[in-house]
Amino acid sequence: MNKNTNTANGELVFYVSPCGNDRWSGRLPNPDEAGSDGPFATIEKARDTLRSLKKLGKLSFPVKVFLRGGIYPLKQPLQFTHEDSWPVTYCAYPGETPVFDGGKRITGWAREKLSNGLEVWVTYIPEAAEGKWYFRQLTVNGETRNRTRLPEQGCFRIKNVSGTDLSAAGLFDGSDTFEYNENDIRNWQNINDVDIVMLHYWVEERMPIEYIDEDKKMVKCRYKSSFTLIDDNRKGYSKYYVENVFEALNKPGQWYLDRKRGKLYYIPMPGETPENTQIFAPVAEQALLLEGAEFDGKYVEYISFKGLKIRNTGWKHRPRRHARELDTVYAGATQAAKNVPGVICLKYAMNCSIEDCILENAGYYGIEISEGCRSIRVSGNEIYNAGAGGIKIDGGDINSHKNTYTQYNLVTGNHIYHCGRVFHSAVGILCGHSSHNEISHNHIHHLHYTGISCGWVWGYADNNLGNNRIENNYIHHIGSGILSDMGGIYLLGVQPGTVVRGNVIHNIKKANYGGWAIYTDEGSSHIIIENNICYSMASTGFFQHYGRENIVRNNIFAFGREALVSYGRTEEHNGFTFERNIILADNSPIFLEGYHMKFKDKSFISDSNLIWDISGKEPFFKGETEYSLEQWRALFGHDLHSIVADPLFKDPCKGDFTLDKSPAFKTGFKPIAIDEKVMELWQNWRKRKQEPGLSH
Repeated sequence: MNKNTNTANGELVFYVSPCGNDRWSGRLPNPDEAGSDGPFATIEKARDTLRSLKKLGKLSFPVKVFLRGGIYPLKQPLQFTHEDSWPVTYCAYPGETPVFDGGKRITGWAREKLSNGLEVWVTYIPEAAEGKWYFRQLTVNGETRNRTRLPEQGCFRIKNVSGTDLSAAGLFDGSDTFEYNENDIRNWQNINDVDIVMLHYWVEERMPIEYIDEDKKMVKCRYKSSFTLIDDNRKGYSKYYVENVFEALNKPGQWYLDRKRGKLYYIPMPGETPENTQIFAPVAEQALLLEGAEFDGKYVEYISFKGLKIRNTGWKHRPRRHARELDTVYAGATQAAKNVPGVICLKYAMNCSIEDCILENAGYYGIEISEGCRSIRVSGNEIYNAGAGGIKIDGGDINSHKNTYTQYNLVTGNHIYHCGRVFHSAVGILCGHSSHNEISHNHIHHLHYTGISCGWVWGYADNNLGNNRIENNYIHHIGSGILSDMGGIYLLGVQPGTVVRGNVIHNIKKANYGGWAIYTDEGSSHIIIENNICYSMASTGFFQHYGRENIVRNNIFAFGREALVSYGRTEEHNGFTFERNIILADNSPIFLEGYHMKFKDKSFISDSNLIWDISGKEPFFKGETEYSLEQWRALFGHDLHSIVADPLFKDPCKGDFTLDKSPAFKTGFKPIAIDEKVMELWQNWRKRKQEPGLSH
């Protein structure tokens, strides 16, 4: 390496280190003996140096910026613009982990007893008392600790909503006022800092309390709910829990910030002392912003980040305004926490990448590929314990300028888990207005809502979706019973060229309805669904709300609690063709009529499948009555060439769907060659957990 030019292997190399100095050259990995030169101290200095060299025409090599291990405090997001476009990689120094920490350490703890005799730790935070710092998240020894919650288990139920009829209310008849049951809500200390978290339909809605009337048992919230405040089964009003109540502080690990007095309270876990405990509160919400401009070709290009760790970023409420009522602010997004941004956000960026990074204890989505992005690579990242979901892809819709379109991105090999802890309706990977993306080889598990969601146009309207490949993903333990209407993979709108292939999906749970493995929702059309293995669903393996001309072939659907296949609303055209699949039941229907669908409508095609029920019961189909296979064929013309036989799986009750000599092959079913990496993850999970499916 030439020290003067600092080039090696055709690259210009710089270094950044927590022990560096921004007045140094940044060309040495360590400070020299004289202490006169060495690495930079900040990534901003490296960025600005490259920006200056580019303006002067002195960049002629690709650049690599090595980040030494250690902590880099993050008070605000690092920003990159089109001025920084150059083939440059900001990467971890070999064998080390640079940590960008969005939190500030809290110290100065003293012990104090509350009025109930409980001993807590207390410290004074002047910035909070001055109204300059309000945080909603606390990390203790690397683990996120919870604010107080009432009730501690389960939920409260709204007693009444004035003017809201349980049977007749419209979906979007939201409200900001309701009547509560005796003792559920009280005039607690700092009542305006208390959040009501409404759980209904497929969303959570965070509704901070504005005031309460204890005589009338009425609560008024700061934001109006997006949806009517009734439960999705319309048998009662919405369920909710209350968060951040000082009077509920009573268990180890809980904390409370009294921001009026600037006092932070924390109840330590067993073994924690002020000496062995590091406590951080977030000062930054986002970490990296790569933002170009829509016009004049001012994209951010060719910037990569590799091997970084980002942690302890915070969150705040994300209310939205209704497009038709600009003065009305609503508490939550209509679906998938779509209004929540990413900790890393790219906008009008091309040919950039985020690889092998770790995002932990974040308040929002992990990574966001936003408007006008093309050829972005998000690969090998680990995203966990996030307030929202893992990765969000979205761009301009069909009515937007084509410069806003987001296309041709690759999201592969990411591990996304234990997310949605603040915004429960967030998904593992959300692909909204976007096309020609590959979403593959991702491991997604333990979210409250959907694993992968693709599409953002309800019905058959024109759109710029399609040609998305959702392949070889491992998705399991999706849903926790607090939300409804979800799927392992969820699809929406007309999407010609979209393929869902080679995915393994299992253990899907719901609240009231809709725990499906693969879910083609409103208007889903021209989608190919093949070679997937789906089992242990609270509802069904495949569910179509309504759509047209989808192809569902050569899949394994096993152990749906309600049925294996269901169709919500039929229309005059062919909704889907279901062929050469293996359907394995356990005393549940093979097909189930939906809420506005009758088998006699004959609006789908089903044939050449293998059907079997391990309970020993003859396969049956459930509509207005139960139909035998013979009646199913005679009355509706389905499955004339399907066979009833044991498929001879190796051990399906333990999730082993290996086939050797199977009668399914007579139907034209082809053995599913699960991707090697997916198979390894799947086998390791089964060995480690040894847990039964939902149906067994």
